[in-house]
Amino acid sequence: MDDRYPVPDMADVRLVTVLGAVADPIRLQIVRDLADGLPHAKSEEAWAFEVNKSTMAHHYKTLRLAGLTRTTVTGRSHAIQLRRAELDERFPGLVDALVAGHDPVS
Repeated sequence: MDDRYPVPDMADVRLVTVLGAVADPIRLQIVRDLADGLPHAKSEEAWAFEVNKSTMAHHYKTLRLAGLTRTTVTGRSHAIQLRRAELDERFPGLVDALVAGHDPVS
């Protein structure tokens, strides 16, 4: 983890905060796309959302501060990753429920 992108300790993550973060359809779709638990590039080309770069940065930050994701930096590349194993342990079934009924945002 990069010190520029701190994440809350999973013991401090609250379900109401997580649900508030995924209440936005774009953020919910990001979580669904990250459900494999692997790192995904944060570059604009990697996501099909038609929003400004600053708007995507806001969505990434909201998910990170809610405890859903972590950002890793390798050189000049930034990746976002769902904290899948930690979330599954803290809130069993939550990620599966969020992924169920997957309906991509256009």
